Amino acid sequence: MSTGTLHSGFRNLFSLVLFGLLCLNVQAAGNTSVERLKDAVVKIHTTSTPADYFTPWRLLNAKQSSGSGSVISGNRILTNAHVVADATYIQAQKHGDPHKYLAQVAFISHEADLAILEVLEPGFFDGLRPLAVGSLPEPLQDVSVFGYPFGGTTLSITRGVLSRIEHQYYAHAGGYFLAGQIDAAINPGNSGGPVIVDNKIVGVVMQSNTSGRAENLGYFVPPSVIKHVLEDAKDGRHDGFPDLGFRTQDLESPAMRQAYGVADRDGGILVAHVFEDSSSSDKILPNDVIMAIDGFDIADDSSLEFRNNLRTNFKYAIDQYHRGDEVDIHLVRDGKEVKVTLIAGANRNFSLVREQAFEQTPEYLVYGGVVFVPLNMNLIKRWGADWHRQAPVAFLNARETRSSADKEELVVALKVLAADVNLGYHDWKNWILESVNGVPIRNFEDFCEQIVNGTEANTVFRDEGGFQMVLNRQQALTSEQVILQRYRVPRANGCHVAVEDGEEAAP
Repeated sequence: MSTGTLHSGFRNLFSLVLFGLLCLNVQAAGNTSVERLKDAVVKIHTTSTPADYFTPWRLLNAKQSSGSGSVISGNRILTNAHVVADATYIQAQKHGDPHKYLAQVAFISHEADLAILEVLEPGFFDGLRPLAVGSLPEPLQDVSVFGYPFGGTTLSITRGVLSRIEHQYYAHAGGYFLAGQIDAAINPGNSGGPVIVDNKIVGVVMQSNTSGRAENLGYFVPPSVIKHVLEDAKDGRHDGFPDLGFRTQDLESPAMRQAYGVADRDGGILVAHVFEDSSSSDKILPNDVIMAIDGFDIADDSSLEFRNNLRTNFKYAIDQYHRGDEVDIHLVRDGKEVKVTLIAGANRNFSLVREQAFEQTPEYLVYGGVVFVPLNMNLIKRWGADWHRQAPVAFLNARETRSSADKEELVVALKVLAADVNLGYHDWKNWILESVNGVPIRNFEDFCEQIVNGTEANTVFRDEGGFQMVLNRQQALTSEQVILQRYRVPRANGCHVAVEDGEEAAP
């Protein structure tokens, strides 16, 4: 064998050894990267005790549940709001660590279904590297979902692809925001876990499709919503996503486009209603045609292109702003182009039905043995998962009715605690009131004020159809303690009103 051949053999052998070592280093680096990701994903144990809106002075039985979360900058944990909603006790557990650390909610956005936790015990974040929030992936891009499904103690990692990006209703509190759809398996316990691409959080798992008509479809909160909430959390005060105070409809009809002066233009949506005392009041008018918001052209089907060849609801343009920001609106009014600058206002509820609330004590008033409450989504959802069909029709219809300065919310006679003072009404329930002693009801606070500090001999309740309930005030007052003791009600006044002696009668 020649010397050249021998040297060539050594070189080849050296190259093979070097390549093997390189492969081992790459594999080791990959394993290290995965381990760091695992360490940054935690399990959250929650004991929650929500209020019973059927019996508003009581709590429902305590419930234990678990979810997932991820460590982010500032020694914080990012998770879903529904994982820790109405929580009375929270613990966080690291991957591979049997110890559970006491935690608490530092900031929560129920509308976006996101929460930020802080750990109260020292040492939890030692050795953990926080995950950064990345950018929204492209459709068909591979993603990994980390979490603890079905309450398991071992971290689960599933893979899938991003199949769709569009606005969805968030199941937790009914918010309408951009959401990503993936085909990775998502199960109870995955909630709050991160969706990962390139070692960054590109989403927070929030819900799966439970309609029975689709398999392996889940949804996550995308980076734009996550970043908005993280920015909102900086001052510790929840401002939420802004609402400009107008409602619109599609403008696809050629006849409507002709009628409102945009037949020769592309796109645009019609302003159907402008709320009083909103950001748009006196600046945007009914029958204006909005053509663009923040530079996004609005199509006649209410969509905009937020990424190349990707469209979603025009609300996306508003969702990027925070309270107090200026928002430019381009519109057509009476055939002429107009530019309007609005100041983004607080997200208000413009429905007669209060939005679902969490971590709050329900308001109520017991008078003459009748339990009165404000109509809200908490009460409606007490009819169970099928509340859309099981709740009273009048309650459901009220959700679509707009509030006004004269009528901000509805008051319901929820049930009657049977006694002599309310004979004739023992079977009345879920009755929506219109007025008290001829005075229209504006909101629950005003209603309580009229009842608590009233002086009339009889209190007359009427509904919209003219039906009445009459209670004698003296009998109602003298029988109050007997009724409260009989039905184990701690007190009659569970509403926020000032009684005659000036003391606050709030829960």
